[in-house]
Amino acid sequence: TAGVGFLSWTDREPTTTWSIQNTAALAYRPGEFYRRELPLILGLLNTLEAQPSTIVIDGYVALDSHGRKGLGAHLFDAFGGGIPVVGVAKRSFKGSPHAVAIYRGQSQRPLYITALGLSSAVAAEHVQNMHGPYRHPALLKETDRLCRLGALSQKAPT
Repeated sequence: TAGVGFLSWTDREPTTTWSIQNTAALAYRPGEFYRRELPLILGLLNTLEAQPSTIVIDGYVALDSHGRKGLGAHLFDAFGGGIPVVGVAKRSFKGSPHAVAIYRGQSQRPLYITALGLSSAVAAEHVQNMHGPYRHPALLKETDRLCRLGALSQKAPT
């Protein structure tokens, strides 16, 4: 599990990075992705000296316009609604017309933004303004890179 810290949505590079190794992830169950991922994210956030002002996740906050909870909503609830959570999803989720689609760089494929604790429109504007010329903002790409490094280091030698 990995994360990056930044001061401004337009920062080029993180001010800090965090990662933890955790092999205790539960098996994936369709419709219950959060059960697998939430404990891992909370484990990382619990190592921080100070709470973040906003949390950005890879995925949905709300899965549909009826408020069905995604990973981000469960994370929002875990902090008692005190920390805004922004979800940045790479794929459209069936029944999610509430997600704000944004196009970055030259990409013809949108990112889908949902949020709790601030409006999805404001969250989408923040993600739209994040640094980087490509579809995925540079800071989110760095988080993915850190996660992949951790996953590679956990694989048993062959």
